[in-house]
Amino acid sequence: MADVTGSAAVSTTGDAGDLPPPGISGTGRIRQPAALIRLLAGLTVIALALLFADYARATTNGLAEDVADAAALVPHPLGGVATGLTTAALLLLPALSAARRLLRTTADRRHVLQQLSDGLLAAVLAYGASLAVDLWIDGPAPFSLVSALTQPLPGDPIARTEPVYGYLAPVLAFLIASAARERRVPRSVLALSALAGLAGGAATPTALLLGVLIGWTAAHGTRWAVGTPDPRPRPAQLLHSLREAGLRPVAATPAGPDRYLVRQQDGRPELDVQLLDRQAVTAALVQRAWRRLRLRTAPHPRALRSLRTGLEHEALVSYAAVAAGVRTRRIAATVELGRDTALVAYERLPGRTLDDLADEELTDALLADAWGQLALLQRRAIAHRALVPSALLVDAAGTVHLVGLADGDIAAGELVLRSDVAQLLTTLALRTGAERSVRSAVAVLGPDAVAAALPLLQPIALARGTRLALKRAGRAAPSAPARPSEPAEASAPSEPTAPSGQPGPDLLEQIRAEVLRSRPQAPVRPVRLERLRPRTLLAVGGGVMAGWLLLPQLFATERNPIAAVADADPFWLVLALLAAAASHVTAAMGFVGFVPERLDFRNAVLAQVAGSFVKLVSPGGVGGVALNTRFLQRAGIPTGQALSSVGVGQLLGLVLHLLQLGAFVYLTGVETGESELDALPFVVGGLAVAGALLVAVSAVPPARRWLAARLRPLTAEVLPRLVELLRNPGRLAIGFAGQLMVSITLITCLYCCTRAVGSEPGFAAVGVVFLVGNAAGSAAPTPGGAGFVDSALLAGLKLTPSMADGGALAAVTLFRLLTLLLPVLPGWAAFSWLQRRGAL
Repeated sequence: MADVTGSAAVSTTGDAGDLPPPGISGTGRIRQPAALIRLLAGLTVIALALLFADYARATTNGLAEDVADAAALVPHPLGGVATGLTTAALLLLPALSAARRLLRTTADRRHVLQQLSDGLLAAVLAYGASLAVDLWIDGPAPFSLVSALTQPLPGDPIARTEPVYGYLAPVLAFLIASAARERRVPRSVLALSALAGLAGGAATPTALLLGVLIGWTAAHGTRWAVGTPDPRPRPAQLLHSLREAGLRPVAATPAGPDRYLVRQQDGRPELDVQLLDRQAVTAALVQRAWRRLRLRTAPHPRALRSLRTGLEHEALVSYAAVAAGVRTRRIAATVELGRDTALVAYERLPGRTLDDLADEELTDALLADAWGQLALLQRRAIAHRALVPSALLVDAAGTVHLVGLADGDIAAGELVLRSDVAQLLTTLALRTGAERSVRSAVAVLGPDAVAAALPLLQPIALARGTRLALKRAGRAAPSAPARPSEPAEASAPSEPTAPSGQPGPDLLEQIRAEVLRSRPQAPVRPVRLERLRPRTLLAVGGGVMAGWLLLPQLFATERNPIAAVADADPFWLVLALLAAAASHVTAAMGFVGFVPERLDFRNAVLAQVAGSFVKLVSPGGVGGVALNTRFLQRAGIPTGQALSSVGVGQLLGLVLHLLQLGAFVYLTGVETGESELDALPFVVGGLAVAGALLVAVSAVPPARRWLAARLRPLTAEVLPRLVELLRNPGRLAIGFAGQLMVSITLITCLYCCTRAVGSEPGFAAVGVVFLVGNAAGSAAPTPGGAGFVDSALLAGLKLTPSMADGGALAAVTLFRLLTLLLPVLPGWAAFSWLQRRGAL
């Protein structure tokens, strides 16, 4: 946000009456995140309303008929008069609201004109959006939407009402975007207009809902696009508010974003004033809600809290810390400046933060003092939650003060308190090294308290700035070994050891090793902090998309696919089941063929069956790789060689996949009687695009380095493993045959599924469809490729000749039943059996 106050200090020694009234703020404009959130929410609700009107036609039509029956009881002339009067009142409402505000405003008329212009722009956009929806409903939209949003006009069975009711949307948009203070009269007029429209038969309930949603969304979209006047107070207003709070300010100087340094009269301590505005509260809404949903150590307060609640929380934590004896900034005053802005005035503490100190200033006494302050917080069960370098303020005497308690908690749980210890361990280790950080923590907190924080020593439990600092430290010292620990008495307590200030590539591992030296029996297994992982959301999204695309077709096709699956030809169904079972055997062949060491083939087959169970809890292509790697590790193969063997199989499988795709494309042309040259443009075009992308990546240095980093494991691990496999051509042949046959068996399964439901497509065409759909599933982030594989297979089979009506969906349903759902129970049994015998 731009600072609209300038950098010069504003001072005054006059009375409060000499200052501007507190309702006037800065002249700049800002885009508030709250407006964007409401815009996106409005668009989402509009889309859901249209979908509900389309898919729940019986409900919407029944509601409209009930309202029409009730409206029929009102005499038609009376309903028409009521509609005309309320429409006139609705159109006059914006003009009256604007005139009232202009006549009553005695100061800052420009500000009011800006708000009215915003309202006028929002009204124009809302009217345009309503008109666009009307044209879409009357044109390309499904007729089900027309019947859900409109109804015949009374006395004219041919003409119909508008899909979006009258001028409701633009008037509502004007009132919201212009920040009209009056609420009672506008709401009454809007409600009466809506009731008159229903009583006169001029609107349906869905049309009224759409009008309200479009107006509300257009208003907040305008407020986000053009911005709103900056609600932050000017320095003169800030001084006025502090005077009313009983302080004696004389000058305010900007000291950073939303911060002011205020000087007082009579030698009173200076103030460090922090502004809190609704924009800052809303900006943290999404991040706070996501952390609350995802992490067990997230803050307990509700993600959506008012400005007053945030102000009270910050003051409460600060008072609790002072009562606990912690050195921190004391609150001098808290002032609420209106609905959108508040301030907290702290007594200023002169000093420098931890990241401003030189290395030689980070003495052991300073580290012990920092841990002592944290110990006071821990004793009272107060969590800081943000022990980053800027939260450790060191005064001229070398005394540590803990600041930045706005996100803290009182009566915090054990998990959160241990997380604070892990955070401070990492923060200090980034400056002084793991050894000194751990040694100072053990000296103050004791070895047990420090060891209890080890399960929390993981990146996800640390602040975002700390995670970035760890990455930078790893890049800066890629080969720095961990410094062995020395006895505590080997260094003077006040002399920092310079070499320990250089963190190695994996600082968390160094901290963990140092803690284990003092407490070898400490728990080291990380605590699971995630309630919800991103891949779970991706899985839910994939399932929703699959349901969105597939479920409506279960009822929209002329031939019900469920009935088609139930009536499937038993002969082709048995062949499809055998092909699906054979795919696990061929997958085991393709797996063991690229491992030079001898493996139990039976267990390898069971591992591939177990992969069917793992698919449901991992994205496509990821679970199988992890399971095969674990299987090789349990077979006694080192991790590096296990990863290399799996990598060789994946690489050659990709090559064979592309070759098979080209072969089936060629065979598809032969089956349909077309020339084999017809597919040549597609092949050449694909190769040309791939070559152009490779050249473009090679020409850009950052992209070239990124590609080299991705290919380095291939040249360093996979290729040497492949050279080792060339010494055993028989085993390599088994691997190639398995990788080739696993695709053939699955193609056969899909082909038999199409034949089982009564279709007769070509085998090569089915092969092309499967290979493309399988590639989509491997790249999909959803378990088993849910949503992506189904959509790709369905779209491909629909384009295949000789597919019966509804046969594509029936064949895909049967294929996914045999290859994804049916093997889950055997896969779970195989997974459990291998685990009990130590093979996984």
